Amino acid sequence: MASKLLLTFVICRLLSTVGLTVDPLDLLRLGIEGHLSVDQADVETASLDFGRMSRAEPLAVLHPASAEDIAQVVRAAYGSGHGFTVSARGHGHSINGQAQTSNGLVIEMSGGRRENWVGSGLASRPQVSEKDQYVDAWGGELWIDVLKSTLEHGLSPKSWTDYLYLSVGGTLSNGGISGQAFNHGPQISNVYELDVVTGKGELLTCSEKQNSELFHAVLGGLGQFGIITRARLALEPAPQRVRWIRVLYSNFTAFTKDQEYLVSLHGHPSGKKFDYVEGFVIVDEGLINNWRSSFFSPRNPVKISTVGSDGGVLYCLEVTKNYFDYQIDTVDQEVEALLRKLDFIPATVFTTDLPYVDFLDRVHKAELKLRSKGLWEVPHPWLNLFVPKSKIADFDRGVFKGILGNKTSGPILIYPMNKNKWDRRSSAITPDENVFYLVAFLRSALDSAPDGMQTLEYLTKQNHQILRFCDDAGINVKQYLPHYATQEEWMHHFGDKWSLFRQRKSEFDPRHILATGQRIFEPSLGLTTMTW
Repeated sequence: MASKLLLTFVICRLLSTVGLTVDPLDLLRLGIEGHLSVDQADVETASLDFGRMSRAEPLAVLHPASAEDIAQVVRAAYGSGHGFTVSARGHGHSINGQAQTSNGLVIEMSGGRRENWVGSGLASRPQVSEKDQYVDAWGGELWIDVLKSTLEHGLSPKSWTDYLYLSVGGTLSNGGISGQAFNHGPQISNVYELDVVTGKGELLTCSEKQNSELFHAVLGGLGQFGIITRARLALEPAPQRVRWIRVLYSNFTAFTKDQEYLVSLHGHPSGKKFDYVEGFVIVDEGLINNWRSSFFSPRNPVKISTVGSDGGVLYCLEVTKNYFDYQIDTVDQEVEALLRKLDFIPATVFTTDLPYVDFLDRVHKAELKLRSKGLWEVPHPWLNLFVPKSKIADFDRGVFKGILGNKTSGPILIYPMNKNKWDRRSSAITPDENVFYLVAFLRSALDSAPDGMQTLEYLTKQNHQILRFCDDAGINVKQYLPHYATQEEWMHHFGDKWSLFRQRKSEFDPRHILATGQRIFEPSLGLTTMTW
């Protein structure tokens, strides 16, 4: 009775807040086991994201107790005469409000109410199969917790993101990339099976062989076709330690040639290749030793002026070699053999050795430092681009040595990937070349900066300047974690995949009620006004 009274109160709030004409019986009949909340703290959390550049207050927040809770809510939204939108929110690490909605419910997939999940249809923790080397994880599970669970069995997922405090469903809805992607592909290429709640409220299991169209649509699908409630992820034996190496370049051509050589080794035996290949651009003296580059010793800082950079720009190649304790005698030889083939600046080899889990969780330590200084919960006007290999030198000249000047306000990652590691049947979009680069501007806006070059306005304008340069120079970049304001821009983004994308939307979410924060399709709810 108490739960029904609370739900009635929630519905009354929905009706009074914006005049949303949902039949109260549609929601009262749900009988959900989880918690439907209008608590201001829950609503406030769901109104914001990591980007801190947009705000949209939902009508209520659902903390589900099971996948069936999610299915019932979506069925109610789909079947209602007037309806409401539904957005799934993982750890809230979106940049431009992609998981927000102001006309419906936000489902908190990564909430902290795990004590209520046991026995309610939701596994209390990831379930590992040692025999078949996979893990079943709840869609809101954080990757750090997936890692902890699999390590208990001596196993680990194959492909990662640099930051592990992201949800499984969130990264699989985008791609999920890091320095392992050249070898194993993105995270979406390492999924065996999914449970998905479609925009019709159907709870379906899908895989290569079962409901395959939904399976491929959801992977990299930006949340447009369904909410991932379970993912079966491929595992491999977890190494014990990591040899972590960074080397510096002043010549961009030598830098990219070496990166491309290293990612071309993906088919070689493990002893003949690195396990992780990334890199970053240094145009700011301070950034060579910044929070994401704290690898270098503070007692022996590296200075651009002492290395002899090309146009004030340095490039850092970052690679790792995974190994087990019994391989300690051979790992040095394997690393040295690979480094001998590279053309970096002599005497700029920086090496450290650490446990495997510490390497994977390296960014979280930096997060804690930034939080302690009040520098984490600030606007993040990030720009992530996939740049074709054939145009990366033009990008270097126009952006790294041109538009940026000598100030970046955050790390700039750059590393190549192999297109054949991405499944063309998925919804993910990449350039139409065999090798393409991720260039990620991971910047933080600080209005208190004295030079005015770190304000949100300045960095946002610079992002637009970079995109305009690419258009003018004929560099056909594709945004990763894309953000566009019009459907025409989305059509251009998807290119010849747009027709299939729209067809899949019509099939799996015909009323366009899911993930409206992406601004791809306008909801069809019968409301007199819609506010994005």
